[in-house]
Amino acid sequence: MEYMNKTNKTTTSTKQVGGISFTSLLAILFIGLKLTGVINWSWLWVLSPIWIPIAIVLALVIILFAFSMLIDFFFK
Repeated sequence: MEYMNKTNKTTTSTKQVGGISFTSLLAILFIGLKLTGVINWSWLWVLSPIWIPIAIVLALVIILFAFSMLIDFFFK
């Protein structure tokens, strides 16, 4: 974004976007707790913050695809 400052010089401001997501932070926390022996969960559940969101997205894609196929079948 460009704007004029008090001395009539054009300056550019930048905005940083990013960071670690909640699920990534949770996965790192669970992995640290597992490696230090604080929790005795299986690795399946320790890594669940990584695979559960992926599984939800895949399930939604499959459901939407099936729904679109049904719409095409009945209304064509």
